[in-house]
Formats: sequence, C-alpha cells, structure tokens
Amino acid sequence: MQGHSHHSHHGHHHHGPHLGDESRLADLLDLDADVLGTYLDELTAWIAEQAVRTPRTVADLGAGTGTGTLALARRFPDAEIVAVDQSPVMLDRLRSAALGQGLGERVRLVRADLDEALPPIGAADLVWAAASLHHVKDPARLLGEIHAALDPGGTLAVVEMDGMPRFLPDEAGAALEARCRAAVAATGPDPYPDWGPFLEEAGFEVAARRDFPIEVSPAPPNAVRYAQAVLGGYRSRLDGELAAADLAALDRLLSADSPESLGRRDLVVRGTRTAWAARRP
Repeated sequence: MQGHSHHSHHGHHHHGPHLGDESRLADLLDLDADVLGTYLDELTAWIAEQAVRTPRTVADLGAGTGTGTLALARRFPDAEIVAVDQSPVMLDRLRSAALGQGLGERVRLVRADLDEALPPIGAADLVWAAASLHHVKDPARLLGEIHAALDPGGTLAVVEMDGMPRFLPDEAGAALEARCRAAVAATGPDPYPDWGPFLEEAGFEVAARRDFPIEVSPAPPNAVRYAQAVLGGYRSRLDGELAAADLAALDRLLSADSPESLGRRDLVVRGTRTAWAARRP
C-alpha cells in the first residue's frame, strides 16, 4: 500500500498508508480481494470483449498475491497465466492460492524486478498490469518492452485504483476519510497519470477506457479487518499531519471499547478502478 523502496511491483500500495513489511502488505491485498474482488468478474469480462482473439498466454505484471492472476485464469480457461512479481512472499501466497483453486498447473511464476527489464515471458496475447505500472521508474521503457512481447493484435490492460477504499457511510465519516485521503496524497508520490498518451507513445492503439465503481453493501465480515488496517494505517502515518480532532476520531473508530468502534458500525465499502484496454497493431 505505501510503496517500498525496492519497487516491489505488487498490488495497491501507492495510495494508502504505510504498512511495513511484505507479509502485512500481502495480508492487506488478500483482504482487498476478499472484500472487493467481485468486481474482477466484470472487469475481466470487459477485457475479454476488447481482445481481438481469445488469449493463449496471459502475463500478469506485478501479480501480488494473485487476485488478478486467478481471475484471469478463470476468465480464460485455456490460457497459460504467467505471474510476474519481485517479492517471494507474494509469489508464495500466489502459488498457494493457485493450488487451492486447482489452477496450479496453469500458472507459471516468474520472479523479476520490472525496473530492470521485462523478464522473458514468451509471446503473449494479453498483458495485465493492475496497480503496478505507476510504480515503475521508467514506464515508457516497460511499455515498449510489453509492446515487443505482445503478438500483433495482442491486448494490454492497465488497471489503477482511485485510492484506498472508503468504509464510513455517514456524512461525518465520509468527510473524515476524505481528509485522510487528501493528507496521504499531499505527503505521498504523485497519483497515477492518464495512461492513454503513454500507451499511444509506445505504439499501442487505445481501444477503450472505463471506470468501474465498486460498492459492497452490506459489507462482508472481513470488511471490519480491512477498515481497521486502512484507518489504522492513516492514524500511524498521519500523526502530526491531521487535526487533533481527526486523530481523536480515528482513535475512537479503532478502539474496540468505543461506541463508535468499526466493529460496531454498519460499513459500506466503496472504491473505483479505472482500466485502459490497448492493442498492439
């Protein structure tokens, strides 16, 4: 969630609170998948519509714990999925998840740092980069390498998130979350750009761009853990950045003994993903 210095290229750590080690980040990615993952069915269906042909080889760049990898494997049951990530922690989680879903034989794991080069993945029909492209030091170089790796007519899907999810449905809670998100944006790296011009400069034809709003209500049980992780991250990261009243409000939400505790509230989980579909001519 908040970036690692070694550019680990997995999942959603650009916009959110700093969460320390990779195991904690992996836990958060798994929570995100459990709470918000249903939107992936709609997203992968949309990508399948954009593809010129049914892919035989799909590469997931910055695969994390494998939420996207496994969604792609389910969407394209005849394809080999190549999952690329720098982190052995993430790849171990991904391997276990793939085996647990009976997909282990179709998922090939590749450990690589995308800042160095796109690893040899073979000719691909579909490349998927979800919340990973904005971490790369030189995205123009990587996009050029992806263009070369794709077969003519192949598709590149770039997916980004608008920030950490929102959990508090009441007006005061929504305002508090908005202030937290604004403070993170002010102290963190720049948000992702509009990838359309970058894709065109790399030689792609941008076929479509679409926003995928997400709202999960009623929230599943794990939403409380997810909200505690996200708001707890805000509390630790933004100490000294937020007004004292906002810090106190976060403390009440995070305290199990408070009447305002997250565990005693009805949560609604909201977020947005933006996706670009581009083709190699």
